[in-house]
Amino acid sequence: MLLNFSLKNWMSFRDEANFSMIASREKQHRERLAKLETVKKNVLPISAVYGGNASGKTNFFKAFRFLKRFIVEGTRPETSIPVQNFCLDQESAESPSWFNIAVFSEGKVYELEFSVNSEKVLTEKLTQIKPSSEKLLYERINGELKLGSSLSANQHLKFAFEGTRENQLFLTNSVSQRIEIFKPVYDWFKDKLMLIAPDTRFGSFEQMMNEESQIYDSINEIISGLDTGIDHIGGETVAVDNLPLPEGKKDNLLEEIPEGKAAKIIIAGLEDERIIVTKNKGRLSAKKLVTYHKNKNGTEHKFELNQESDGSKRAVELLPAFLDLSSRKSARVYIIDELNRSLHSLLSRNMISFFLSAFGKDSRSQLLFTTHDLTLFDQSIFRRDEMWLTERNKEGVSKLYSISDFEDVRYDKDIRKSYLQGRMGGVPNIGPLVSAR
Repeated sequence: MLLNFSLKNWMSFRDEANFSMIASREKQHRERLAKLETVKKNVLPISAVYGGNASGKTNFFKAFRFLKRFIVEGTRPETSIPVQNFCLDQESAESPSWFNIAVFSEGKVYELEFSVNSEKVLTEKLTQIKPSSEKLLYERINGELKLGSSLSANQHLKFAFEGTRENQLFLTNSVSQRIEIFKPVYDWFKDKLMLIAPDTRFGSFEQMMNEESQIYDSINEIISGLDTGIDHIGGETVAVDNLPLPEGKKDNLLEEIPEGKAAKIIIAGLEDERIIVTKNKGRLSAKKLVTYHKNKNGTEHKFELNQESDGSKRAVELLPAFLDLSSRKSARVYIIDELNRSLHSLLSRNMISFFLSAFGKDSRSQLLFTTHDLTLFDQSIFRRDEMWLTERNKEGVSKLYSISDFEDVRYDKDIRKSYLQGRMGGVPNIGPLVSAR
């Protein structure tokens, strides 16, 4: 689970911004809070980030994407770190970016903090957080490593640090050296943090083609009730030789795909199609995702994905995420940028309600999303500490703050009117539009 996240000097966030999924003391919707006995805290299942265009919502999302890639994939030798500073003043442009994140993984709470510029990691610190104390695991400052007292005699860690390049995290390199101590932190970013951008296409679509998949029936049961016109979805076998693959691609797939495994491929010019290629007994087979509609007589008609509306495709690509979120066995954190893109407000609301209705004190999944949809700015759905605003000032600096920061916002108040009147910030300051003639 995600507990806290702070950042500074990242894109439009020049100053330190702090975000939290730790529940406040308010009583609204308390029945759905997750209880973490490890730190004696209640944790929120969901958070929504609202704001005007260019206010910083997507930059906030991109910070998580940077962390995941930098931690999981790392960097190559002699390459720059893809950090993006606030560039509208000279001091910030020449200063490092800073991140601090606390996560719950495998029964423990870890806090990772680091600062970087485009050339190297300047500081790095990993701490285990306990109910009444903190346990330092390691700290890296000015090219030197300090191990916590419980790890000070670990020669493997010292050896791994000697081989850690300036442009990579010690966390990343130690795991690549098969040191298991910090793997729960690394695995959280690798396996639990799931990012869905507005242009993400069908991230788990292979499960929609497999009738034996655990979620196949659930997806089709839900999709038929979303008023998209789609009755059900499934996979259609296609001949690999008929796929418009570049020369040599088929041979490459035969070499790259392990026996009995499958790979997703995207074909240029057919970006809306998603195809799974499987290798069995040294031969390739392929399936593509299709939809089925019924006419008034109940006869089925097959549709290609490029025949579906953007809203229908968006619903299809988000359904596996919401089904995963709603599973009591899931511990994934989904961060979705522009949840409402191409979706009707009622559809977004129903998908959120579907997730929240399945959440309880033992749940460990979470949803964080950005949106422009003000029908979701509603205290009947969200607690005040689950609603956040981004705002950009005249200097181009983004601010992030929670509705719970406003003391005069009652739990039974319709806050949309106050928001649209600019009393809370987070709305665009639009001047008069003048037509060019």
